[in-house]
Amino acid sequence: MIEFLAEYGLFLLKTITIVAGVVIVIAVAASAGRKGAHEGLEVENLNKTHESLVNSLLGAVSSKGQRKQAAKARKKKNKAEAKLESSRARSFVIDFKGDLKASAVPSLREEVSAILDVATAEDEVIVRLENHGGVVHEHGLAASQLSRIRDHNISLTVCVDKVAASGGYLMACVADRIVAAPFAILGSIGVLAQIPNFHRMLDSHGVEFEQVTAGKYKRTVTMFGENSDEDRAKLKEELEDVHALFKEAVGRYRPNLDLEKVATGEHWYGTRALELGLADEVQTSDELLSARAADRDLYSVAYKIKQPLQKRLMGGIDGVLEKADAAGWRRNFESQLPR
Repeated sequence: MIEFLAEYGLFLLKTITIVAGVVIVIAVAASAGRKGAHEGLEVENLNKTHESLVNSLLGAVSSKGQRKQAAKARKKKNKAEAKLESSRARSFVIDFKGDLKASAVPSLREEVSAILDVATAEDEVIVRLENHGGVVHEHGLAASQLSRIRDHNISLTVCVDKVAASGGYLMACVADRIVAAPFAILGSIGVLAQIPNFHRMLDSHGVEFEQVTAGKYKRTVTMFGENSDEDRAKLKEELEDVHALFKEAVGRYRPNLDLEKVATGEHWYGTRALELGLADEVQTSDELLSARAADRDLYSVAYKIKQPLQKRLMGGIDGVLEKADAAGWRRNFESQLPR
């Protein structure tokens, strides 16, 4: 009897695991489908969104008389603002969350193009940037998209609430003004190449690696072949050249920076970055937008690109795994806290 119950319990556990896996895959696919169902430009009036949130909260905490009084005041305010609507300047808000390949660049390109077609000299663009850096040419293209805004004489502000490092700072430095949260990470003006080498492992197993090139420096440091000092020296030379271009780009937009001091590959937090000239003001993006809303119309501009189902599905699965990993890390962290 005990053996039967044990086998039945194991069978039940396997069944539940399979069903749970199928449910998760279906849920991820459905979520990915919803996210990728729409393609095109999405514009949101942030003033109205904020006002709606405030009204909802007031409605929950105020008395009936207070709500009536607030509604009357809102009506009067909206009427006055309607008369001034045509004269109010606008702030267009773009969100850019970077990754190693700066994969959000196609959306950024469309967002910038749309804004430049309607913006005037009185308007401004605010980019809420979160970017750890990555591939050089991808982030160079991202920075070039922001350069288009400055080339059109439209004021550009970059807000860094979390991080703008390496390629992220290459983007941020293009701005007329960089606003950083107190503990935001800025800098990392340097270049890095990390390449694993499996030559000794392959050699120990009797595996020979052959590489045929035309051109002396078509390939230098390799993952599978034996690297020479000349190969390493050439790669180092290439990295130094990219670093020089990086410093030139930063110096072009922030000429008062002491590049010898800040272009060391180090990063600094918001308040320190301000002292070094890497940022112009210590403030969160929420504080900046709240201040802007007093006399400007704020519009969030986002271009959504429809992804193929397979890519959406894999992206959704990656999101689930990231959340699971974060939850596991949090539980482990909490278990180590003193009780």
